[in-house]
Amino acid sequence: MNGSTSPFHPMHNLLPSEVEGFDSLVALALDMRWLWNHTTDDIWRQLDPVLWDMTHHPCDVLQTVSPEKIRQALADPAFRGKINALVQSKKQAEDVPSWFQQNHSQSPLTCAAYFSLEYMLSESLPIYSGGLGNVAGDQLKAASDLGVPVVGVGLLYQQGYFRQEIDADGSQLALHPYNDPGKLPITPLRQANGELLRLEIVLPGYSVWLRTWQVQVGKIKLYLLDINDPSNLPVHRGITSELYGGGPELRLKQELVLGIGGWRLLRALGIQPEVCHLNEGHAAFAVLERAWHFMEETGQSFDVALSATRAGNLFTTHTAVADGFDRFAPALIEYYLGHYAETRLGITRHDLLALGRRNPDDDTEKFNMAYLAIRGSGAVNGVSRLHGKVSRHLFEPLFSNWPADEIPVGHVTNGVHIPTWESAAADKLWTESCGKDRWLKTAESLEQNIRRIPDARLWQFRMAASRPLIDYARQRLARHYAAAGASSKAVEEVRHLFDPNALTLGFARRFAAYKRPNLLLHDPDRLQRLLSNPQRPVQLFIAGKAHPLDEKGQALIKEWIQFIRRPDVRPHAIFLSDYDMFLSEHLVQGVDVWLNTPRRPWEACGTSGMKVLVNGGLNLSELDGWWAEAYTPEVGWALGDGQEHGDDQAWDAIEANALYDLLEREVIPAFYTRDSNGIPMAWVARMRESMARLTSRFSANRTVREYTEQHYLPGAAAYRLRSADKGKIGRQMADWKNNLEQKWAALHFGNVKVETRGEQHLFEIQVYLNDLDPAAACVELYADGSKGGKPVRQEMKRARPLTGTSGGYVYSTVVPAVRPSTDYTARVIPHYDGAAVPLEAPQILWQR
Repeated sequence: MNGSTSPFHPMHNLLPSEVEGFDSLVALALDMRWLWNHTTDDIWRQLDPVLWDMTHHPCDVLQTVSPEKIRQALADPAFRGKINALVQSKKQAEDVPSWFQQNHSQSPLTCAAYFSLEYMLSESLPIYSGGLGNVAGDQLKAASDLGVPVVGVGLLYQQGYFRQEIDADGSQLALHPYNDPGKLPITPLRQANGELLRLEIVLPGYSVWLRTWQVQVGKIKLYLLDINDPSNLPVHRGITSELYGGGPELRLKQELVLGIGGWRLLRALGIQPEVCHLNEGHAAFAVLERAWHFMEETGQSFDVALSATRAGNLFTTHTAVADGFDRFAPALIEYYLGHYAETRLGITRHDLLALGRRNPDDDTEKFNMAYLAIRGSGAVNGVSRLHGKVSRHLFEPLFSNWPADEIPVGHVTNGVHIPTWESAAADKLWTESCGKDRWLKTAESLEQNIRRIPDARLWQFRMAASRPLIDYARQRLARHYAAAGASSKAVEEVRHLFDPNALTLGFARRFAAYKRPNLLLHDPDRLQRLLSNPQRPVQLFIAGKAHPLDEKGQALIKEWIQFIRRPDVRPHAIFLSDYDMFLSEHLVQGVDVWLNTPRRPWEACGTSGMKVLVNGGLNLSELDGWWAEAYTPEVGWALGDGQEHGDDQAWDAIEANALYDLLEREVIPAFYTRDSNGIPMAWVARMRESMARLTSRFSANRTVREYTEQHYLPGAAAYRLRSADKGKIGRQMADWKNNLEQKWAALHFGNVKVETRGEQHLFEIQVYLNDLDPAAACVELYADGSKGGKPVRQEMKRARPLTGTSGGYVYSTVVPAVRPSTDYTARVIPHYDGAAVPLEAPQILWQR
């Protein structure tokens, strides 16, 4: 069943299609590209300036203003000219070859499917919570800019993530407004005959119907699924009601819809990706559904299908603690997937559960979605250099006896989509110095151009940046005061809070204990003195949500609210409730310093601090996540000693005092120490280096290029190779793996002979492979790295068979005698051309 999209949206009913320019206006409202480059802002502001400034929601504006007003606007030649110019610019942009077409036009990659439980694309499409959605949305946008052939797959939530309100007591309230699809920038998918494209998912005892939607993200498409179909029972329609709501059973159902339903949707649309990118383990069931479709097409078994398809699967983990992975009770997995495994995949329930367990025979072990993703993928990566190391430790149990450095988890450090987060003033500054298409250029050219900007121009730009944030904060606070019944005098007073010339600190993120959002509150009186110094005033902008079930996180918010409501603090600090993308844009564009205080190494990456780079903001952060690889003294400030201290309250106190010291002795003096022209030269120098060195380096464009060249292209080639000829090579690899599992236990070493001749050690080692084909394994000589260097891995040659044995051989090699021979030992590891070892074959045998 091939589906085709329909351009129909309820907005099309506002005016007859014959009204010239109206269809183009609707198309602009439905393409997310115009929201991140802001070129349509004036159009929506002209239709309803008040509503636009409050919501930045084109569909809402277009459906709120009267049809007559739209007619009048379209009758204005100037207004129509803007629309026509934008439509023409989009066509021109689509005709110009992008980075991918210029560099990889002959590649085997025609489509990479990106699966994520959430996407942050715009405040007008509230299907995100925080960091994971931020990464997903920014990478889709960058893929569009670069022309990488990606499609996104996700869920459409009726209520999205909760909206936050702070009550009179300072407690967080969780609200769940309904997301009306007719008011969102999405269109329903339809089949070629015009019928809505709906998919059936069979659950125990009943079926549910999935509705399907399309979001236009520049050059690429994001497909969304939801279960709020009238044909489903009310209890089932709520499966896609909330992001991260409910208990384990609801989460499992959502992940079934995302993984299994998502892959079926692609097939229904006739899309056949070579690469499936799992953005976290939530979508790991796509591994199973992809294997099943391969089985159906080729007649192969599940083992063969998995061997063939996993080469095209990429698993990106964002989790830094073992408890962060989704794990489900075995009974729950059997209930919802047991029949699917037996009748569709042709495997036992035990074999299904084994895919998500460390120990397949432990009936009490929960099913780990990350383990399923690892066992179904051809590559695994963390999202920063440090997080790659942390992830290798987390997944070590799956690769027993392998050295930590060889656990098969790499890293691709996250980046942010710079056009989304840069202010209008930043766009102007960067355009003046680096050109309009600067983010598609090399980092080297950008660095050189930024360093040529005069100090006065940089400081003028930075000083002007705080004004929009302060205006926004005043307006929000005034609205909240008025809504709470405050007097007109009190409302007017808040309209004059804060000073655009004062040093502005920002802290905004999810409130969770490991992020230590209250580290700065360790000594409230010291913080109050720091903020209220009349000679060097500091103002603090705080925002963030705690999960409705996270009582500790909510208590941390309440602690901040109570502090900020102190009369001696109120003029200097504000908590901005309902942290969302719109608020985040204002914060990262307006603050001077971005604070981040997680407990190392529990911040996998952390992208919020990256967003201030383009806007001239500086970072003061724990040496964790991205900052651990970005920090040098020339670009910002670092907290901590670069070591792990666990949940140590005494260490928290030490770091809290270090944070106060940094602010009092370095950050604040640097901001207020001015030359004769009123320019803080040391501050501007840090600004320039931060902007020049880090902005492009930590951009989503760089991230997507790395994913493309390091994973998508080789993954597509490997998948095509393994799946060709009905999975011939996939079948051979499955046979190889089965042989390893059956025969590996019988492998053992015999005698070892070492002889030192001058400057060389000669090793001869007896290895008994028994019935295992010698080509299925590799014998190596191994030594740990010395003085911080890499380990020595040298393949040994099969010299001769051992007389009188079956499967016994002598392996030999020569190494330089710069180290004692006792530093070396032999090992046997699996080998197959094109196989990812130990990811696909975790066996290993050590001589000692």
